[in-house]
Parts: sequence; structure tokens; C-alpha cells
Amino acid sequence: MSDIQAIPAGHPSVVPHLVIRSAADAIEFYKVAFGAEEIKRMPSPDGRGLMHAEIKIGDGRIFLCDEMPQMERWVSPKSLNGTTVAVHLWSDNVDALFARAVKAGAKAVMPLTDMFWGDRYGRLTDPFGHEWSLAQHIKDVSPDEMAEAAAAFFQQGDGTGSTGE
Repeated sequence: MSDIQAIPAGHPSVVPHLVIRSAADAIEFYKVAFGAEEIKRMPSPDGRGLMHAEIKIGDGRIFLCDEMPQMERWVSPKSLNGTTVAVHLWSDNVDALFARAVKAGAKAVMPLTDMFWGDRYGRLTDPFGHEWSLAQHIKDVSPDEMAEAAAAFFQQGDGTGSTGE
């Protein structure tokens, strides 16, 4: 009988895999901004970057690698001029984490706000083009309360909850 596990020990069944221009620099940024722990890195055989790396933030894992345009879709948000996903990061002190990330070089996209679904929530873009949503759950909200609060939120301003002021 084999001792090999289908999902390696310490890994969740879903792990984001970020493609980054300058993955080694990103690892250092994530250490400072989010308290990431480097688990491993595998440089490419030609020495031009990282073909795989793994970090741990809290109890979550993230894989990352340098962009490889020659592999067609392995390009970073910097090459795409945007991203279609956000990495969501829970914290027991989201205000401190948000401030730490901004001080490390992240750009605040949405300031921390107490949201209708019961979280204190904000969004950042890291220096490598990846978006992060940061949150701390601050109150439980019933489905009925959430529906009512969502309706009020989206009646404001431009439908995003902003009054545009």
C-alpha cells in the first residue's frame, strides 16, 4: 500500500497559481505585505526566473511563477494590463493588514469599508498587477437583512454603493 496522498499534506484542494513578472520580487513583497512564508522555489533551468514557487499566508497556499509568454497564456497582469481575479485574504485585524500592504507598496483600490454582508472589506492591487480583497468578518447578517441592505447599497450613486462624491 502506498503512502502517497492524492493531495499533498498541508495543501488545500484548491490553490491559486499566480503568474507574475518578477516572481522572486513578488515573494519578497508578499513576505513584507502579508507575512507570507516561502515554502519553496524552483528556478528555471536557464536561470531566467522561477518556474514554480510556493508561499503560505495564514493557513492558505499560493503557487506562483514567472510569466512565460512563449507558453501563450502564462503571462502576468502587467502584460495583460489588468487581471480578472482577486485573491481574497481574511484577517483578524484587517485594518493593520491593509495598512501594512499599502506601506509595502500595494495600491488601495477600495478603502476598507463596513459592508452590508457583515465584513470590513477593501481591495488592493499589488505592485505586480494582482488584485487582493482583504476582509474581517465583523457581524453576522441574516439572508433577509442582507437582501434589504444590498438593495439600499445598490440604490446609492452608480450602483456600486458609491455616491460619486
